[in-house]
Amino acid sequence: MSIVVTGATGQLGRLVIDELLTQVPAVSVAAVVRDKEKAADLAERGVELRIADYDRPETLAEAFEAGDRVLLISGSEVGRRVPQHAAVIDAAKAAGVAQLAYTGVLGGPEADFDLAAEHKETERLILDSGLPYTFLRNGWYTENYTANLAAVLAHGAVVANAGQGRIASATRADYAAAAAAVLTGPVEEHRNAVYELSGDVAWSLAEYAAEVARRSGREIAYTHVPAETHLAILTGAGVPRPFAEILVDVDRAVERGALARRTGDLSRLIGRPTTPVADTIAEAIGAAHA
Repeated sequence: MSIVVTGATGQLGRLVIDELLTQVPAVSVAAVVRDKEKAADLAERGVELRIADYDRPETLAEAFEAGDRVLLISGSEVGRRVPQHAAVIDAAKAAGVAQLAYTGVLGGPEADFDLAAEHKETERLILDSGLPYTFLRNGWYTENYTANLAAVLAHGAVVANAGQGRIASATRADYAAAAAAVLTGPVEEHRNAVYELSGDVAWSLAEYAAEVARRSGREIAYTHVPAETHLAILTGAGVPRPFAEILVDVDRAVERGALARRTGDLSRLIGRPTTPVADTIAEAIGAAHA
């Protein structure tokens, strides 16, 4: 019986593993990965590797065991995630796992933006499976913005179609800590529980630009543009159109307030305030200048 993390070599998966290893022995943790070599560092730390691929359901038969507590980290390939997740759910049910936690999206069935569709369908599949579940409905990651900080600094501009909408974001490390909490806490406490996870403070892109300017000492302005203009800017910069359309749609959701909810669930699970956006900006600026 193990705590099993799928997608364990991804950005969130690695952080979940790191957090788990501060709380339980490495022999209690298993990582489901496609590439054994990519996960060699996890094996060196004592984590069991279980080799499987979301796109090859037959490989998932050995990924889980009866009584395992499993974290299904949503796949990164938008448009392919429902069959991928279904394969994991089927394998987890066949194995008889004790808990299936899933990283969904803030709002769950009520989320009204395109990126939420596959998450909503995955939650439905989990409910239909009858497995004991925990839904971790993650809000937006602060790093979704700070990862692009080099371009913001170079152009002196934050451009979006989000209006004055606010975003209650948190860091990947915050969300990873929440996942570790539900995987190591009492099973009964988190059985069939739903957590709406978001940052403690909601902020606007105008405030974000002002903080980047303050931290960097440069002039940075936020410019709201129509969705069509933003789409043209993104595709002109080389962003693939399907991904650019997702970003534009998320900005529309931000403007509607869909990612502004501050539920307190995240800080309660991790036992501390969520990481301030200003801290993440400062870290990203430091990395950009390194």
